[in-house]
Amino acid sequence: MQELIDILKDKAGLTDDQAIKAIGAMKEYISGKVPPMFSGFVDTFFAGAPTSGEIDPLG
Repeated sequence: MQELIDILKDKAGLTDDQAIKAIGAMKEYISGKVPPMFSGFVDTFFAGAPTSGEIDPLG
């Protein structure tokens, strides 16, 4: 998941917190669009995603 965070930071100029919030928004959006039988795949893919409360502002 760190790779996706780094891509969002590099390509979109986001901070760590913004990138993590964006990933959370993507998870919610994708979860709402896939059939219920695929929700487990979405949860598994995003399982390693940190939440905004888990980041260290000092790096």
